[in-house]
Amino acid sequence: MPDSYIKKILSARVYDVAHETPLDFAPQLSARLKNEVFLKREDLQPVFSFKLRGAYNRMAQLRPDERVCGVIAASAGNHAQGVALAAAHLGLDALIVMPKTTPEIKVRSVRSRGATAELHGNSYNDAYDHALKLAEATGRVFIHPYDDPLVIAGQGTIAMELLRQQQGPLDAIFVPVGGGGLIAGIATYVKYLRPEIAIIGVEPEDAPTLHHALAASERVLLPQVGLFADGVAVTQIGVEPFRLAQRYVDEVVLVSTDEICAAIKDIYCDTRSICEPAGALAVAGLKRYVQQRGVRGRKFIAIDSGANINFDRLRHVAERAEIGEQREAILAVTIPERPGSFKAFCKLLGQRGITEFNYRYADGEEAQIFVGIQLTQGEKERDALIAHLQQHQLPLVDLTDNEMAKLHIRYMVGGHAGMADERLFRFEFPERPGALMHFLNKMGGRWNISLFHYRNHGAAYGRVLAGIQVPPEENRDLLLFLQQLGYPYWDESENVGYRLFLQ
Repeated sequence: MPDSYIKKILSARVYDVAHETPLDFAPQLSARLKNEVFLKREDLQPVFSFKLRGAYNRMAQLRPDERVCGVIAASAGNHAQGVALAAAHLGLDALIVMPKTTPEIKVRSVRSRGATAELHGNSYNDAYDHALKLAEATGRVFIHPYDDPLVIAGQGTIAMELLRQQQGPLDAIFVPVGGGGLIAGIATYVKYLRPEIAIIGVEPEDAPTLHHALAASERVLLPQVGLFADGVAVTQIGVEPFRLAQRYVDEVVLVSTDEICAAIKDIYCDTRSICEPAGALAVAGLKRYVQQRGVRGRKFIAIDSGANINFDRLRHVAERAEIGEQREAILAVTIPERPGSFKAFCKLLGQRGITEFNYRYADGEEAQIFVGIQLTQGEKERDALIAHLQQHQLPLVDLTDNEMAKLHIRYMVGGHAGMADERLFRFEFPERPGALMHFLNKMGGRWNISLFHYRNHGAAYGRVLAGIQVPPEENRDLLLFLQQLGYPYWDESENVGYRLFLQ
């Protein structure tokens, strides 16, 4: 059986449309991990994904009578683009069924290549079932995204290139896993020629199709999967990919959404390219593997499998990357509701930078603050900081791993407080250590801070919104404080948004 797959891979018809992609050394990632890390750049394919290889190899080998009927496929996006481009090159009519959750960039790409895109259902399984029914009704040939020997062979050409590009020692190849076609093709070829190289699959924690299947020694149908890494949002590993994975895959690593976001940033730092969440899975898994094993001086390859990401998702990626890299802690801390307590809290943080601070007055005794704190030493520093704050009688809850807090609560802190003598100001703080303490020192203990919101966005200036309780007779002192502070500011006390939502 391995011999037949090797022959299929060696004779695969992929290079009519696909490129042999480079194997790039990742210098910054390698230095940080103290291992040599290389990226297989499948994001550089004409459709910005490896999926073109398998789709074209399958369609190039259709019989004449099958070509007349046209093809149909179900896909969350990347396979769809591969089928669309292959169909255009081969002169075939193509219909692609895509889930309604598919990123718009992928839908537009399919249609721009002349294929018909039909949106159906909210998951890949919904689209898949509908596509099979249409195939039976219309006579079109169904092009499976992963559970087909010719598709698997097409993806296996990546392994053929890898072993030619890296002929020296190689410890492991990290491969993203959805339906399993990519890892099946790579593992089968690599283990045939270089059995000493470990093949390690990587999946999101909320879509562990291969991980659970290997543990159960049978294919497992997941009741639901997360959609952040939409390119691998599959509820069950393919039949043929699983059969091959059982033989040739060494292990599977699971990673969180935050770790995927951090990996997207890592790839960007080394290549200046922005991959999609599924495309960064392998790097996230490689990092998790190195952290867990503590290995040094090894040589690893990660498959950068695709770059089809909606631009508006980058906001979320940037927000979560620091947490994924364990460079930020998110805490809910209770401090006394009195002038000076905010300053006392900041002193307890030492030289650590505050990345976010959300607060709104609730009662006269205690204040609940939502705070992001920069870390330089990861989880150990976070644990030490929590212990330090608790020693100073500050009750807190660690929200760093609380998904709801990171997705929603951080943007919803606040409400109608009806504070007496409250003035609202918008500031631009210089992004440097000590800027917040400068603000607090200049203010002293004269007035109560009744509202505060700040978030570091990597710009030269941080944007701050602050509510300050100032009796009318002290307005001149307030003006003097603002002048001495030296930060650009705007009085927003009459802003309609303030009156509607915060006052």
